[in-house]
Amino acid sequence: MKIAYLVDVHGRFEAVPRALDEIGDVDLLIVGGDITTGGTPEEAARAIEGWLPLVPRLLAVAGNMDSPAIDARLADLGVALDALGVELGDVGVFGVSAAPKSPLHTPYELDEAELERRIELGLADVRDSRVTICCPHAPPHGTACDRLRSGEHVGSTAVRSFVEREQPDLLLCGHVHESRGEDTVGTTRVVNPGPALAGHYAVVDVNGGVAAHLDP
Repeated sequence: MKIAYLVDVHGRFEAVPRALDEIGDVDLLIVGGDITTGGTPEEAARAIEGWLPLVPRLLAVAGNMDSPAIDARLADLGVALDALGVELGDVGVFGVSAAPKSPLHTPYELDEAELERRIELGLADVRDSRVTICCPHAPPHGTACDRLRSGEHVGSTAVRSFVEREQPDLLLCGHVHESRGEDTVGTTRVVNPGPALAGHYAVVDVNGGVAAHLDP
């Protein structure tokens, strides 16, 4: 299975087909949130509807710069991953939208307990899958993928504790634009490809194992 992962689109909807042109054929496109920057459900729906014909399957979470209403529209479109898991053969993909509460008071923030509740619900749907891929918008706290330029770590403590406990095979995240990179938490590989609006993406290949690569 070949998966394209893009996150932090922020209204640059043309970035998704451009990345898919570079990547080539995929089995699944995952959009990891911040489809818009304070946009409307209609704007997000138009973007999703434009991307759906490009791939066999599309799944998405909403980011902190989207909204609960956008999350609801993703569910209406049949692509939502928030608090849900989807099995694709022996691969289970699950996710959680939004980001932790912050001083910025962005449109879609949740407390850590709610983030943990939702991510646990998603895992429950795919727990028996041979390969599990976790897709929170926010990265786990205290990694190379959640550090601001100041050095402060701003990821989710709930996501971190979940990964330490459950050890999914791969975690794909975004949210912190300047922390494009990779890390590990136990045996879980953590990947933040950087913002799609700047041309970034990750490609995941699942065969016997799981391999993830950032764009060149």
